[in-house]
Amino acid sequence: MSKEEDVRKALMNVVDPELHMNIVDLGLVYKISVEDTAAHIEMTLTSPGCPYGPYLLHMVNEAAEKVEGIDAAQVDVVWEPPWGPDKMTEEARLELGFDI
Repeated sequence: MSKEEDVRKALMNVVDPELHMNIVDLGLVYKISVEDTAAHIEMTLTSPGCPYGPYLLHMVNEAAEKVEGIDAAQVDVVWEPPWGPDKMTEEARLELGFDI
């Protein structure tokens, strides 16, 4: 398993407090890259005014830095492409009642 996959797996433990689902299945994680021992994560939030934004960013950083071989993580919030239910896994859409 690559470091990127290890980080993605760790991020599956970060749960959105409003939707009660992990941020990977929700499609909030857009990109993960690892260079040496540093992880860089590009993610979005369900909305720009998400009240849990700071909490989620902290949890993402903490989860990534717990991965063996990762000493530092940088989390950047991006707004393009905009998040929507189409970014979720099929299982997440079904569980949350989205029919796409």
